[in-house]
Amino acid sequence: MHLLVIEDEVKLGDYLRKGLVESGFNVDLSRDGSEGLGMALTGNYDAIVLDVMLPGIDGFKILEAIRKSSSIPVLMLTARDDVADRVKGLESGADDYLAKPFAFSELQARIRALLRRGTLQETTRYALADLQLDLTTRKATRGSKRLELTAKEFALLSLLLRRQGQILPRAILADQVWGMNFDSDTNVVEVAVRRLRMKIDDPFEVKLLHTVRGMGYVLELRDAESA
Repeated sequence: MHLLVIEDEVKLGDYLRKGLVESGFNVDLSRDGSEGLGMALTGNYDAIVLDVMLPGIDGFKILEAIRKSSSIPVLMLTARDDVADRVKGLESGADDYLAKPFAFSELQARIRALLRRGTLQETTRYALADLQLDLTTRKATRGSKRLELTAKEFALLSLLLRRQGQILPRAILADQVWGMNFDSDTNVVEVAVRRLRMKIDDPFEVKLLHTVRGMGYVLELRDAESA
């Protein structure tokens, strides 16, 4: 499970990351509100631990931005055990609230509970930047434009969006989209990726689907210098 911790207190952030990694989680840590928001919106996380008081952008504003496009479980942390703060956080879309100081075992238990709850409520909508996909209606859009996708293109985009930010080898794509063992002599994956790219990227200035030479493909939002 992949977690994002947004916490500006250096010792606490390091402590949480170390403890959660030792508990079997893959953990990214941000100490700044602006950076954390960017990671939350573009990364592929299973849950977020979010401090309220942060430099750059506070936790409430980050939560509001996240909730515009995602139902990812969010556990908020606060230095004040204040009823008004807890109510504000929960009304803004937080799934749980924990006041500092807290026992690590309680934090871990709450995270696992949120992850179990999230598993029961399977996500049917995925988004990256202005690209959106709805599994229920089988509708894909970028900005205001409806994307006309074949069944395999839809399945391929769905997989890339679910695992956005992760480099997916051709063998994984072949197995999960076509249900076949990868054959290095076939170019079915390359052809499908090229056709999908023509629809989701070519008409738009910002490119989302990238080739990583010798490794595979990744769907992610890159800054202008690294794109």
